[in-house]
Amino acid sequence: MIENRFDEAEAATWTSPAGDDPVEQALAARVFTARLIGQDPDLVMHGGGNASVKVTRPDLYGTPREVLHVKGSGWDLDRVLAPGLPGVGLDPLRKLRQLAALSDLELVNELRCNLLDSTSPNPSVETLLHAFLPHTYVDHTHATPFLVLGNLPDAEAACRAVFGDRLGIVPFVMSGLALAKKAAEVYEADPTVEGLILIGHGHVAFGDTARESYDRIVAQTNAVAAHLGMTTPTSLGVRAPADDLSVLPTLRGVMAEMRGSDKAAIRGGDETPMPVMDLRNGAQAMAFLDRPDLDDLAERGTASPDHVIHIKPRPLILRRATWAAGRAAIRAALDDYEAAYSAYFDRNAPLADAPKTMLTPAPKLAWIEGVGIVGMGTCARTAAIAADLGEQNARVRAVGEAHGGFRPIGEKALFDFEYWSLEQAKLGRGRTAPVFEGQVVMVTGGAGTIGLATAQAFARLGANCLLVDLNQDSIDTALATLGPGHAGYVGDITAKGAAAAAMDAAVAAFGGLDILVSNAGAATAGALLDLDDETLRGAFELNFFSHEALSTQAARLMRVQGRPGQILFNISKQAVNPGKNFGAYGLPKAATLFLMRQLALELGGDMIRVNGVNADRIRSGLLNDDFIAGRAKSRGVDEATYMAGNLLGREVEARDVAEAFVALALSRRTTAHVITVDGGNIEAALR
Repeated sequence: MIENRFDEAEAATWTSPAGDDPVEQALAARVFTARLIGQDPDLVMHGGGNASVKVTRPDLYGTPREVLHVKGSGWDLDRVLAPGLPGVGLDPLRKLRQLAALSDLELVNELRCNLLDSTSPNPSVETLLHAFLPHTYVDHTHATPFLVLGNLPDAEAACRAVFGDRLGIVPFVMSGLALAKKAAEVYEADPTVEGLILIGHGHVAFGDTARESYDRIVAQTNAVAAHLGMTTPTSLGVRAPADDLSVLPTLRGVMAEMRGSDKAAIRGGDETPMPVMDLRNGAQAMAFLDRPDLDDLAERGTASPDHVIHIKPRPLILRRATWAAGRAAIRAALDDYEAAYSAYFDRNAPLADAPKTMLTPAPKLAWIEGVGIVGMGTCARTAAIAADLGEQNARVRAVGEAHGGFRPIGEKALFDFEYWSLEQAKLGRGRTAPVFEGQVVMVTGGAGTIGLATAQAFARLGANCLLVDLNQDSIDTALATLGPGHAGYVGDITAKGAAAAAMDAAVAAFGGLDILVSNAGAATAGALLDLDDETLRGAFELNFFSHEALSTQAARLMRVQGRPGQILFNISKQAVNPGKNFGAYGLPKAATLFLMRQLALELGGDMIRVNGVNADRIRSGLLNDDFIAGRAKSRGVDEATYMAGNLLGREVEARDVAEAFVALALSRRTTAHVITVDGGNIEAALR
């Protein structure tokens, strides 16, 4: 059931800054309730809803003008602000109702021509639906219960059973002008209705105030939920411990291999990004995957037509016997999936109103028996969208089947949504992807100074990072600086089995691993003759053996993927230029330098590149303020002079080390190499 979260005091925090201006108050109230709707995934999921308010504003000449503020492209309801509700002149929009037809591109042009602010984002393609209804506030959602109701075999009868005549019923038509006109006609046939169910398009409620419209959205959705016995929210984002996730890196690698074969002439086709994956294996997901009618349900389309953009018309199904059989069997299942998608395109493209270019035939959603529902995308964000919609679609199917059947729109209508002219136009414009989009980067010591700087550098270029560190609070703080799309793993990397567990965490979070930055370390000070055996061995555990365990486990995972990978070590100038009383640090670092070269020798044939960074005097770990002050005093210089004691006369910072890791990652034909980041230290030069 949906909680009504309207609170007068909280609403006032939005409307009070508008003062006595009724227009700005109305817009602020619109923003407040739109965000309430957007923040409940069972009402709106991933940009699938819309909201509007009608106000009267004076134009430049002081003449009153009716204006529709409606959600704009690029804004989601859960975070929308006033700039995300562009204003459009209402009278020109209402005149469009006279037209028999209007293409999407024509609609976009009309909307942009009538914007109050030419710099505003494009208003929603459903703007006319809001414009043709007379109400001050209009809300449009794709609530999970309404998706079940709208996809039943006799959705109209089911709606009447719940609401009687309180909701108007709009039969399925394509989005845009046709849908807006039909919705207006249904409302005008009975202006006493409190909302509309749009078969195949969700639910609309309206009111004279923002609260009235919001209250109706919640109450009407709960009425459907009660009728269907949906007493709990849809389970989203649940990832439980799993016994065997080996299928994910294999699937990831095979999918990239298939796309790479399309680009075999481009740098050997070996650098095609692998998809990022998002696993959902909570109780609801696993129960759904045990259904005997899984294959039949997979063929029926999506719970809402707009979902097809994110999850395609059907999921990839991998039975346990298939994925357990290994790479060849998974490749065969993908070949069958892509052949079926190509046939779907060939059946429907000739019936379209304009020539269409086939989108990638690769799946975006997988139902994997014994593993879970898996979203797949070019990055963690798009994979999460697919996974969320996958979980919602699974519930809609399950509840629908229990109440008469899941019967969504037909294949031709679904194709028309997937191949909207606006979506096709995007293909022509192209998009420059960030250089590390689709790359999963693990950074050990990821919450520390150098580790976090490194993660930030990769994240800025599109990577999704997994931070490995000892303390959950430190990881949480670091992840907050990175923003969404990244994950953390708490563990002692010197413990037995820790390296394998870290790799499992990468697979569970993102489906696999592309780059390991083996960064964690700590400097142990003291003369060798004064150190006890336990201290020296402990220094080796962290500064050598953990690197060895992580790198070899990462290499094994990369071999499973069967695609190029990278291992980057944070070594140290101590590996070639020992410092007095730092033998316990320099000795394992020297061994790590040799480890880097040995692995480069052994892994080159797998296209796994292995490189390192030798840094010196970075403010982190042992080199804290007190230590710096002591070292500077012992040398008779101030702290700034000590830190800048190199050929360039400049202090080297954590971001400089991060940039070196990124440079190595971008050097696609470089392996067994060490970059020195020390401002110039001839004694530490490698050659």
